Amino acid sequence: MTRKQKLELTWIGKETRPKLEPRILLENKTKSYHAKHRVGENDLFDNRLIRGDNLLALKALEQEFAGKVKCVFIDPPYNTGSAFTHYDDGIEHSIWLSLMRDRLEIIHRLLSDDGSLWITIDDNEAHYLKVLCDEIFGRGNFVASIVWKSTDNSNNDAKQFSVDHNYILVYSKSPEWQTKKLNAEAKRSHFKNPDNDPRGPWFDGNPLNSPKPRPNLTFDLIGPNKNVIKPPKNGWRWSRETLLEKIATGEIRFTADGKGIRRRTYLADMKGLPPSTLWSQLDETGHNRQAKYELKNLFPERLAADLFGTPKPEKLLAQILEISTDENDWILDSFAGSGTTGAVAQKMGRRWIMIELGEHCDTEIVPRLLKVIDGTDQGGITDAVGWKGGGGFRYYHLAPSLLEKDKWGNWVIHRDYNAAMLTEALCKLEGFTYAPSDTVYWQQGYSTEHDFLYVTTATLSHEQLQQLADEVGPERSLLVLCPAFRGKGDFPNLTVRKIPKQVLSRCEWGHDDYSLQIENLPKAPEPDAPPPAQAGLFTEGEA
Repeated sequence: MTRKQKLELTWIGKETRPKLEPRILLENKTKSYHAKHRVGENDLFDNRLIRGDNLLALKALEQEFAGKVKCVFIDPPYNTGSAFTHYDDGIEHSIWLSLMRDRLEIIHRLLSDDGSLWITIDDNEAHYLKVLCDEIFGRGNFVASIVWKSTDNSNNDAKQFSVDHNYILVYSKSPEWQTKKLNAEAKRSHFKNPDNDPRGPWFDGNPLNSPKPRPNLTFDLIGPNKNVIKPPKNGWRWSRETLLEKIATGEIRFTADGKGIRRRTYLADMKGLPPSTLWSQLDETGHNRQAKYELKNLFPERLAADLFGTPKPEKLLAQILEISTDENDWILDSFAGSGTTGAVAQKMGRRWIMIELGEHCDTEIVPRLLKVIDGTDQGGITDAVGWKGGGGFRYYHLAPSLLEKDKWGNWVIHRDYNAAMLTEALCKLEGFTYAPSDTVYWQQGYSTEHDFLYVTTATLSHEQLQQLADEVGPERSLLVLCPAFRGKGDFPNLTVRKIPKQVLSRCEWGHDDYSLQIENLPKAPEPDAPPPAQAGLFTEGEA
């Protein structure tokens, strides 16, 4: 039978996929932080900052957050080619696409049904990325390609064009997703109130005619000076009775000469505007130089060259969150960069998760968030949203790989794992929720209200297994994971498995870094040589 063909983007190593280990997250309480007192009733404290490889961190979040994230904003490496001078071009693009694909697939699973993904990108990979996202999200879930004016001054030395914009690709989890309307009073400056109308600013000029020809709406109107006012081409928008009623209330009024009518529309009655795909107003969505200025103001004692090089302005993130989220929604940024997403989300009352591998996670993101929480960050959107501080976040890092090799090359449980970490890690691997019971020692995790998991580092005898089976009873089941057991472990309500044998083939153990390390890229192949295997590499954060 002929294999069914499909339209798709292909690249070197597309079929190669990492077997990711779902790591557990360990909180570093010395770096977690919260305000000294409550500032408001809606302070949020369950935000999360994760330092570590972002692919492993996304996988670590999947069990808890699948289907719960309302908005994902990512600002991935743009793959400009400047770091790839000595490498084959096809390999460069292939690596970038594989690395984006692996992350986007998890992001898709993390998004809620009413969630959306926003990706800033430039011309180098924007169109490849669009096709890749079409494969993962479906073409029907492509929402828009926004053009964002990212600079406040053009490059006068450009040899071809001055590139003054970036793209923002927007995808939804569901084709029914809708944007929220923007409060656009600034775009309605033509609304005035010269006669001190008690209903506030108004504008004359909205159409009075019917959008389609309507003979029953075609009638003459008599003005105050007995002038005959003829109907528009398609007729009036309303019946005679409705039109006279609107004249009586003042919504429609006669012109000064009595020869025409005008419709008065009040600013207070206007709804928000749908967002445009052209974001060219710098005062609304900011620009790159402004973002660097904001960062420099936060850290005046540091040299600009030592700060994160490609931050995004707070106004940009604020507009994205205003369009796509409500208060208390979860926001995710897996390329956290300088921490703009978390800072803006905190100020706007959204819950956030940020992931960052680089050193600036500790040198910039954490200090920035402390200033936001303490209310000492006076820049960005602080004044616009009336931010006074408050809330907090928890700081996490990835646990080491569950398995490591001993001196004989055998896979064994990592030496740093204690009993609780081991149980939590095995719960994740087996699809159980980690929730140790305070009263029943063998109820350490559950998958349903009748199915439980028990982990022990002891060798279990037949008698111990029998005791477990008796306690579990016929209405429940128990997965038992232990290094060894005696007997066949043949009990109708127990499934007994050895560790680490039970999980050996599940993951790439001991693989801690899926980030893009330039020095590890494959060299361009020799002529007639087969292409190199796909590498597992990626760089963190541009936001």
